[in-house]
Amino acid sequence: METFYLLIVVFLLVLAVFDLFVGVSNDAVNFLNSAIGAKVAKFKTVMFVASFGVVIGAMMSAGMMDVARHGIMQPENYSFHEVMTIFLAVMVTDVIVLDMFNTLGLPTSTTVSLVFELLGGTFILALLKMNADGSLTFEQLLNSDKALSVIIAIFVSVAIAFFFGVIVQWIARVVFTFSYNRHLKYTIAIFGGIAFTILAYFIFIKGLSKSPFIEAATKDWIKANTTMLMGVTFVISTILMEVIHLLKVDVFKLVVMMGTFALAMAFAGNDLVNFIGVPMAGLDSFIDFTANGNGDHDAFMMTSLMTSAKTPFLYLMLAGVIMIIAMATSKKAQNVVKTSVDLSRQDEGDEMFGSSRAARSIVRGTQNVGEFTTRVVPKGFFKWLDTRFRKEDAILADGAAFDVVRAAVNLVLASVLIVIGTTYKLPLSTTYVTFMVAMGTSLADRAWSRESAVFRVTGVLSVIGGWFITAGVAFGICAIVCLIMYWGGFLTMFAFMALVVFLLIRSNIMYKNKKAGEKNDDVFQLMMRTKDPEIVLDLLMKHVRRTQTFVCNFALCKYNNILDSLISEDHRSMSKLLKELKAEQVELKKYRRKELLALRRVPQNIALERNTWYHLGINSDQQYIYCLRRMLDPIKEHVDNNFNPMPESLVREFDPMREKIADLMKRTSAMISTGRFDEYDEVLAQAEELKDRLSSVRKHHYDRMQKGSDVSMMKIDLVYINILQESQELLSIMRHQLRAANRFYGNN
Repeated sequence: METFYLLIVVFLLVLAVFDLFVGVSNDAVNFLNSAIGAKVAKFKTVMFVASFGVVIGAMMSAGMMDVARHGIMQPENYSFHEVMTIFLAVMVTDVIVLDMFNTLGLPTSTTVSLVFELLGGTFILALLKMNADGSLTFEQLLNSDKALSVIIAIFVSVAIAFFFGVIVQWIARVVFTFSYNRHLKYTIAIFGGIAFTILAYFIFIKGLSKSPFIEAATKDWIKANTTMLMGVTFVISTILMEVIHLLKVDVFKLVVMMGTFALAMAFAGNDLVNFIGVPMAGLDSFIDFTANGNGDHDAFMMTSLMTSAKTPFLYLMLAGVIMIIAMATSKKAQNVVKTSVDLSRQDEGDEMFGSSRAARSIVRGTQNVGEFTTRVVPKGFFKWLDTRFRKEDAILADGAAFDVVRAAVNLVLASVLIVIGTTYKLPLSTTYVTFMVAMGTSLADRAWSRESAVFRVTGVLSVIGGWFITAGVAFGICAIVCLIMYWGGFLTMFAFMALVVFLLIRSNIMYKNKKAGEKNDDVFQLMMRTKDPEIVLDLLMKHVRRTQTFVCNFALCKYNNILDSLISEDHRSMSKLLKELKAEQVELKKYRRKELLALRRVPQNIALERNTWYHLGINSDQQYIYCLRRMLDPIKEHVDNNFNPMPESLVREFDPMREKIADLMKRTSAMISTGRFDEYDEVLAQAEELKDRLSSVRKHHYDRMQKGSDVSMMKIDLVYINILQESQELLSIMRHQLRAANRFYGNN
């Protein structure tokens, strides 16, 4: 019996390592995005500072482990078997939820999933225990007060982070403006002093003062002299910041690096419980049971979990090392331009999210409030305020999403909020806090223009909605899994462990396939980072050329696939083709938005000259998809209904025209790809001739249908007519695309 429980503990520890890798890979953006987004230092430098913060935070996080031990459940009323069932159900559910949300592409939070998984598993076992023993109550089984405070702390942090993000950034921008170099004479020293003092208070006094490595007498002295220490720290740091500024050192960049360290430390201290809290509680439970349980896993109660966690320093150090390795090696962690950066960037760009009714209502309501405010508040105040928010004066490093002022506010404010939660042992979500602070500061910075506000608001609502979905899904799935394990015993536990292994392997394979299939849009990123209009024009032409070449080849490939599927009557292939056409339709809309953004940045006279031909070309790309779908729909319906196949005579009749269409489209693709239009007139003429030939064949087939007496062939005859018509349309689209490309690239 103990052997199987040992297997469960080992499995929990293995999942802890997996959670550390995945969690850091997904959450590293929380403390890296501000430093990388503002381009304050090289990536390796930022990683080094963040790694140091992670190690320190990991070593100081032992107190947070209590959330997994007795933060939700009342372990003295649960047996060893029941506790291990809950812990195993939590870790299994964590992997299932992570796999599910990653597959669907929805945002999730490790903190919320852990808390609600513990709550779901404990809740369902509490119901079972109360049903078996009427003397038990929820208060004896579920730490409802603590659970409620944890849940409230998590979700209230969303509103608090957003509110203070708006207020603090608005004040900072009024003080420094976007042209902040002109307003640093005295204000930068005060700002730097405040930032350093805040970070020193919450990290060194509130954080490190609780370290087991500091003597009790020292802790008592620090506690008794906190006010004096803060006053001295503020004075010294303010003077130091002024001296640093006079030495031409960028204080904002220094504050950003300090904030990166602080947030990385807070992340490790606060979120480590999400990754190893449950496995370590399971290990402690197993050690207690083997020493004192006498082999009776159903009768031995886990009173030992009521004590605070005493996680060995070695385990904490190993966890910190694993987190650093994950940060350094994971491609996910290095890809720091995530949702929060995209939604908070200062300039226009490709919007990740579309429009929604809720977002439109919020934006419209905000505009109405703004119009009312302008009528009430004196106009002189707004004129002065506008001088402090001149976005065209923004000082952005090459490729930066926002300036160092906002990056500093993001990091300092998020660090404060998260370390407060850690200090009071409230597992605030670093994802929630950092994301909502970033959204608040971007709103205060007027980064959401009327052109982008509805898309940004939709993005924020989508992310927040994903968080709430995480809570409900984690609670429900863990309750179900825990119930099945409790009733099914060791056999179902083993089955779920096997399921987790399968999901991990499948998820890894799917991720590799997804990355292999992704098209890196490096040209667009260069367009958005480049300020020279001439270079933007060259990059835009390269982007359009690549898009149009791909679509021409894609259209030819799918055209042939549709015809081959009809001939072979492969209905599965047709379903796949329909999905691919729909997916490409969505991609084309994204490309159009990106290219239009770049078109605004080229010289105006050239933009006006090329605008018509650009739109004709992109419309041709979309018309390819519409044409292929019009061809596919009746063919798919025909094959799905098992109607008569296409006669060999019609296949032989159409093959020469099909080969000619393929030849013309390949030549068109080659001309667009290379930018050399030597065969331009010849291809246009041959395409027109082929259209006439298709028209002649279509009329001839009408005559055959009129003279024919076999009514059973009527349906395939109509399908053939549709193929001839859409093939003509395909050639017309190809001619439009070729003509538009020729003129867009500056040829006569």
